[in-house]
Amino acid sequence: MNRPTISAVVLARNEEQHLPDCLRSLGWADEVLVVDSGSTDRTREIAAAAGARVEVRPFTHFGDQRQAALEMARGEWVFFVDADERVPPELAEEVRAAVAANGPEVGWWVPRRNFFWGHEVRHAGWAPDYQLRLLRRDKARYDRTALVHEVAQLDGPAGHLRTPLVHLNYDSWGEFWAKQRTYAPYEARRRYLEGQRCRPWTFVRQPLREFWRRFVTLHGYRDGWLGLGLSVGMAGFELVVCWHLWRLGRGG
Repeated sequence: MNRPTISAVVLARNEEQHLPDCLRSLGWADEVLVVDSGSTDRTREIAAAAGARVEVRPFTHFGDQRQAALEMARGEWVFFVDADERVPPELAEEVRAAVAANGPEVGWWVPRRNFFWGHEVRHAGWAPDYQLRLLRRDKARYDRTALVHEVAQLDGPAGHLRTPLVHLNYDSWGEFWAKQRTYAPYEARRRYLEGQRCRPWTFVRQPLREFWRRFVTLHGYRDGWLGLGLSVGMAGFELVVCWHLWRLGRGG
């Protein structure tokens, strides 16, 4: 009996730096699909040269983009991989074995090893960092209204794989802050639609709470100065989200 087919799907925009190594780690998939959201660099050319199918779709928000990519894929299973992630051979084997087993699972959570500036972060909420990435296409869907932190909804149970993705998060603090500034308005909008509002004391209490959660509760201190910096950075992210949430509450 033939095993089910797998589409590896990468959402990309201006990823010429990360995409070549990512695509090289996906050669085991039956299809590699790159969904480009308007790159101005060589992302599309690199993807096409590597043999990937390239589709261009303007970016709306994350849930909508994921669902569109899910519908574009041709495989019976879809494995979402970000451009700054790499799939080790051991994980590729585990993915193939999971879909070939024909078990009750219609989705699989995949752990990630997160690297910041070449250093692995083992605490502060970044490990084991399970992501729901392997989906049976006809049994999964994304909420198209999910602005950020989208997670697929499954018509069936999910399992957990053992071998982690390798995630090369950031090369500099500037890149870290640029991404947080991008995410912050989406996160604020999500919270606003859920009925959350920002009060004057929230500007102090929420960043402090996030710092304590990352650095103390989730043992960020065990990653030394990197754990401290990331905990402070995520507290700063909460401050920016609060500012956007406050503006939304004032009609801004």
